[in-house]
Amino acid sequence: MEDFNSWLSFPIHGSLNHDLAIRRFCPARVELEQGGGGEWEEMLNAIEYCSPSDDTTTTPCLPASEVDEFVDSFINMDHCKDIDDDYQSQEKQQSSFDYFQDGIQTFSMVDDLYGDVMMMMEGDDQMEICGSVEDFGAVDQTNVVPSVEEVNHGVDQGLHLVHMLLACAEAVGCRDTRLADSLLTQIWASVSPFGDSLQRVSYCFAMGLKSRLSLLHNVNLNGTFNNDATDVSTISREEKLEAFQLLYQTTPYIAFGFMVANEAICQAAQGKENLHIIDLGMEQTLQWPSLLRTLASRPEGPPKKLRITGLVEDHNVLELEAGMRVLVEEASSLGIPIEFNMISEPVKPSLLTRDNLDLREGEALFVNSIMHLHKYVKESRGSLKAILQALKKLGPSVLTVVEQDANHNGPFFLGRFLESLHFYSAIFDSLEVSLPRNSPQRMKIERLHFADEIRNIVAFEGLNRVERHERADQWRRQLGRAGFQVMGLKCTSQARMMLSVYGCDRYSLASEKGCLLLGWKGRPIMLASAWQVNNASSS
Repeated sequence: MEDFNSWLSFPIHGSLNHDLAIRRFCPARVELEQGGGGEWEEMLNAIEYCSPSDDTTTTPCLPASEVDEFVDSFINMDHCKDIDDDYQSQEKQQSSFDYFQDGIQTFSMVDDLYGDVMMMMEGDDQMEICGSVEDFGAVDQTNVVPSVEEVNHGVDQGLHLVHMLLACAEAVGCRDTRLADSLLTQIWASVSPFGDSLQRVSYCFAMGLKSRLSLLHNVNLNGTFNNDATDVSTISREEKLEAFQLLYQTTPYIAFGFMVANEAICQAAQGKENLHIIDLGMEQTLQWPSLLRTLASRPEGPPKKLRITGLVEDHNVLELEAGMRVLVEEASSLGIPIEFNMISEPVKPSLLTRDNLDLREGEALFVNSIMHLHKYVKESRGSLKAILQALKKLGPSVLTVVEQDANHNGPFFLGRFLESLHFYSAIFDSLEVSLPRNSPQRMKIERLHFADEIRNIVAFEGLNRVERHERADQWRRQLGRAGFQVMGLKCTSQARMMLSVYGCDRYSLASEKGCLLLGWKGRPIMLASAWQVNNASSS
């Protein structure tokens, strides 16, 4: 079965009633909407849906209009308005490969330490992979264009699977564990970690629902979640780092964030000789080789000294030290004296002081956050506010913020489930175009990286739910309230050429109020931005 965003673009029979389909799976919803089922109402009034740290006491059922809109978004995904429309009329940027090879020395997205960028292109009948067969696994050469009957069958199966997922999530939201277990049993028959993109992403969400159900079965008497310590991820830190590295090498999502953040740092570092970068939640050193090369090629010459302080939360000090030793050698060959320091403490406002971070006179300070600040977002956003205010007091020349552009922090479970299913379906669709289904790299990316994120969003509440992604407008609002203003980025052309390396025109790029958005088929996926202290704001 082809990727669901392709085969769901075929016309659907008008007689299909999405609302009736989901009602067939979740009769509890019908009871609630009709005002009957007093037992349900009493139970939901007596039980608090989220943990005490959440700001909601009930979970609303899914309106019929949202079901239609959600399923229609899958059906019409190929016809989404490309967020790149503003740039379609522009020139092709002299993007010959020779031109890009010259520019890549300045803003390299893929570290030479980990190999070249793997370029992928989707053919009409098969996938052409520019790279070693050993790296990606053999490509099935037997694929043929599906018949109309096969397509219609695939559409019916896909819609049925989406409806079952939504109905199961709604049953979980209503705490009907018996119905949810029954639906999940049916879902397992239709999902697979080795199938098409819909089957694979649905498998990850089914695993998340399974974990949440295991927690629901042990609901405390006061009605709050018991985030059982035994129900934690079994993925090791080493496996997570490997999956992150593979994602960085095979897709533009991570490389895009690194490139924009590095360009913003270099832009703010012009004319400055002593630089100090504070990296929030440092987990790897993949970002820094390209920054070193860019700094070494500055018209005014390389900086006299560069310091990088990593705030390390997961105590992966040994792995980081190995990467830093390699960077020291590269910096030395480029004529840049470099000094590394690691602080193995959680990022808290009390840590973010000049003394604790060893800030020195005459240094230009830069704060870097790659997909980390969302971990401090709560429904009240109090934790994030305190951290941003502490960062502002440090007076950085620039604060770089790279985040997933998605609303995964709503107060109600069902809304988060809908949003995250749509978001990760787009990502899995892009992986379907980039890598063969039997690629070991793709399986590691999906199982060790994205499945873990999905599970956290779907299964957990309270302090254990850390994947609290927000939309760009929310980040602008929070950063603005903390006293930051957006810094205009000058790397759109570089980002556009970076995307050309991946050989797929379905990635899209847009600039929105000073932020750059990387998307897939018009669906924003990653946000990259840079912020400076607003001197006009009140302290």
